[in-house]
Amino acid sequence: MITLRFEDGTIRLDGVEESDSAVESLPGVAWDERGLVARAPAHRYADLRAALEREGAAFEDRVLADEELSLSHAYDLRSYQREAVEAWRANGDRGVVELPTGAGKTVLAVDAIARLGVPTLVVVPTIDLLEQWRRELETEFGVPIGQFGGGEQVQEAITVSTYDSAYLRAEDVGGDFGLVVFDEVHHLGGEGYRDAARLLAAPARLGLTATFERPDGAHEVVADLVGPKVYEADVDDLAGEHLADYEVRRIEVKLGPEEREAYEEAQGTFVDYLKRSNLSLRSGSDYRKLVMRSGTDPKAREALLAKQRARRIMMNADAKVETLGRLLDRHRDDRVIVFTAHTDLVYRLSERYLLPAITSETGAEERREILERFREGTYSRVVTANVLDEGVDVPDANVAVVLAGSGSEREFTQRLGRVLRPKADGGNALLYEVISEETAEERVADRRR
Repeated sequence: MITLRFEDGTIRLDGVEESDSAVESLPGVAWDERGLVARAPAHRYADLRAALEREGAAFEDRVLADEELSLSHAYDLRSYQREAVEAWRANGDRGVVELPTGAGKTVLAVDAIARLGVPTLVVVPTIDLLEQWRRELETEFGVPIGQFGGGEQVQEAITVSTYDSAYLRAEDVGGDFGLVVFDEVHHLGGEGYRDAARLLAAPARLGLTATFERPDGAHEVVADLVGPKVYEADVDDLAGEHLADYEVRRIEVKLGPEEREAYEEAQGTFVDYLKRSNLSLRSGSDYRKLVMRSGTDPKAREALLAKQRARRIMMNADAKVETLGRLLDRHRDDRVIVFTAHTDLVYRLSERYLLPAITSETGAEERREILERFREGTYSRVVTANVLDEGVDVPDANVAVVLAGSGSEREFTQRLGRVLRPKADGGNALLYEVISEETAEERVADRRR
């Protein structure tokens, strides 16, 4: 008789000898010479159990506690949310759901948790999301919700954790949860976070994201750890009925004479080096090669610094600041979020137009206060550098102004999603992209679109 147990982030198979065929035939199983026992990574638990059942092997399963939760919620799911949950269930309670920001991914997760009725761990990337999820789950289920992270280490049948805390606690608690929900699941592709999934035995796994695919291809790792993408709907699928109709307007501005001269000089230094070194920068790996070279090659370092100067000039152009003033005046009765790429521009705009500012330097309490005042209408606009792209519960707005950003499709999707929640008056959402013409920023904007 084989007995399965959870132990230190693995599934331990008692009753199996080193010479048994099970060591080679069962998924993920290997012989542990130190412990003199057969083991498999915890995340292979569901596959391992299924293989034993297919082979008709006699086994006793002591991995998960036999605990059932009686849960219900008051949500009335939209049609696409129901379809997403059904697709996930049809795939054996495993997989990733991709929906735009503002489409209610939390709602379908709450429904999935209630349907399964098993101890659940919800893993999120930020403290803001941890607090948001905990409030939501407490409100809907009316039961104590545990928390790993933010200064607390309290476990309950339903627990919310940051990715960092999940990684640190998984070896100990990986056998306590039958379902794990990964919010912003694309983060799981990062090297440091993968073990948060590998060390958990939970057979049921749900990933939530607005942008599943990663440029580095690590979404394939996520699919192995959580399951494939089982349902997706993009902004255009939901706009009009479930999300606000939207429009994207591109505004091109000219660099000033001094800015143009400085930009051309810096960009020329960078381009000349690429030509001499036969680098194309067509991929992230090419850029990493340049960064590595800059550590030993003074010319490479000079080129890299020149590229950074050119980027800062085109992204923080004076004409963008003036254009923002006109847009704020045009939308004085709207709720506006302004996005930049650099913190110093945030403070410049905050001082120039008296805008509440949120950056990575803003304390948690101050950020909550600004967002609450934005939510209640005391503030009608806010300016930020990247911080509100994801992982923060941002109040409804209907106008976004992107003064600068990267070529990331994920970043663009997240920023657009900040203004897509349905409006009480049925109004449309509007996103402005302000681009410095005849610069590399034109290619950056095209790439993210």
